[in-house]
Amino acid sequence: MDRYGLLCRNIYENRKITQREMAAALGLSLGTCNRLIREGQEAGLFSYDPESTSYTLLKKGVELLQKYRMDSAVILAAGFGSRFVPLTFETPKGLLEVFGERMIERQIRQLHEAGIMDVTIVVGYLKEKFDYLIDKYGVKLLYNPEYHNKNTLATVYHARDCFKGKNTYLLSSDNWLRNNMYHTYECGSWYSAAYMEGETSEWCLDFNKKGLLTGVQIGGKDSWVMYGPVYLSREFSDAFFPVLEKYYETPGTEQMYWEYPLMDLINGAALERVPALKELGPLPEIQMYINRQPEDQIYEFENLEELRAFDEKYLHRSDSQAMELVAGVLHIPESEITGLRCLKAGMTNKSFLFQAKGKSYICRIPGPGTELLINRKQEKAAYDAVRDLQITEHVVYMNAETGYKISEYYEGARNCNAGDWNDMKRCMGLIRKLHASGAHVDHSFDIRERTGFYEGLCKGYESRLFEDYGEVRRHMDQLMDRLDKLNRPKVLSHIDSVCDNFLFLPDGDLRLIDWEYAGMCDPLIDVSMCAIYSYYNEPDADRLLSLYLERSAFAEERFVYYSYIALGGFLWCLWAVYKSSLGEEFGDYTLTMYRYAKNYYKKIITAPEFLMLGI
Repeated sequence: MDRYGLLCRNIYENRKITQREMAAALGLSLGTCNRLIREGQEAGLFSYDPESTSYTLLKKGVELLQKYRMDSAVILAAGFGSRFVPLTFETPKGLLEVFGERMIERQIRQLHEAGIMDVTIVVGYLKEKFDYLIDKYGVKLLYNPEYHNKNTLATVYHARDCFKGKNTYLLSSDNWLRNNMYHTYECGSWYSAAYMEGETSEWCLDFNKKGLLTGVQIGGKDSWVMYGPVYLSREFSDAFFPVLEKYYETPGTEQMYWEYPLMDLINGAALERVPALKELGPLPEIQMYINRQPEDQIYEFENLEELRAFDEKYLHRSDSQAMELVAGVLHIPESEITGLRCLKAGMTNKSFLFQAKGKSYICRIPGPGTELLINRKQEKAAYDAVRDLQITEHVVYMNAETGYKISEYYEGARNCNAGDWNDMKRCMGLIRKLHASGAHVDHSFDIRERTGFYEGLCKGYESRLFEDYGEVRRHMDQLMDRLDKLNRPKVLSHIDSVCDNFLFLPDGDLRLIDWEYAGMCDPLIDVSMCAIYSYYNEPDADRLLSLYLERSAFAEERFVYYSYIALGGFLWCLWAVYKSSLGEEFGDYTLTMYRYAKNYYKKIITAPEFLMLGI
């Protein structure tokens, strides 16, 4: 850290600064500060007028500052912010307001006040929400295509060109700074820090008398920790980013924060974690300093409860549609909605857990494009039809227009284990109860219609995706034609009988949740769907059918069952292709479903028992 540069910067910002104020600003003793001031004057960097008690930068001081002039800032804003649901279902975390001002706008304004106009925002989740900032503040947006499955190491990697040859701040969109801590000139790379008393899981810092970082540990006690803005000089970036790039290219680093290579370089552990760094030759001896900040300067809100404690507006009105709905349905103020937590995102919906009135609830919010896939009026009709059977979750509220649903959350409940045949026996028993109940709705689940519908949504993409799609599609048509000839009776079926939709309650009861696709259909479709969702092989699929029937299957039953396994695999493959076009990915799910379609078609057409049926 160039102390003479800092002296000149403080004089540039405040000509009438006292020596005591200067010492405090530099974090030095008064005696050391006086010595540096005297040396700076002798070097011709600045002069001091005792009469006006003011400093004046001289030509050498102005020239010294030029290499420290700030060029730009990069603001990370690509992430989802799962700890702020449901607010972040609708608004990126950095666009949330604190005291009536959006957090990212406050930082941009503070940067502009310091003369930093070149601002790049790295976006991902709800990226379109940030577009207005281009017009309002002249910022640039940079899209991170990996925001949904990688951490900030990848985000900074995609922004790496923004740092080359520049003095640049690296910021988080969801930080709130009480006072403007940005400057026109910065005289050495630093990471801002806050002091944490007691045990902490934050990244704790070791540093020498000059403030140079000498060690970083994740977790500690009574320590200064990494907290808030970072400044990277052009020299620092030139040395650091080749290392960060090697980290990005190394498998297993996908979930790393960008600070991991920084920590490893400081600790001397980079080569151990990423052996490929040997290709770069000797690793750089980077220098980064601590920038200690007072406790009330930087705020990184971890969740809505912390934000409520800071800005009382959020106790009463969060401007979240979901929060307003919950408060209205339960007849409580928003302040009584607590314990908010994002649940594992489903393939169709978003949902969050919360506590109110001494109970736990789940609020479901339909996912993107769901309005094309789900008829919410039909879903509500299915719930109404089976209400007296007491086999579903307790639904407190359901809107047949919007798809919003609030239901009771069962503490201590667990999902069905597809590998536990005792679990599967009970689940098949519940499915039999449903099928035998006589419950009825006025709509059917027509797999031919649904297949054509999803195919239309994919707009030909499926044909380009699978080389043999046309042939497989013809095979599925053959199966549907044969099923139509059987003219089997229809009952109310769940359709989405994935193991995760069966809940075993602590009291031993069993419930079947999420009736979005339910309709009148051949009852064996529920067994088929359960088999493919469980990724069962052929022997396990046959065993599941026997559990449902409580006997060996007849030839016609096996034909229907296998046909729906093939057709179900094909249908959900198309569903996944469509969802992928909206930016959602499900790993090997698409491939697995497509294989079910092909393998079970082959199984049907080669089985002698089915040829004898004449279908």
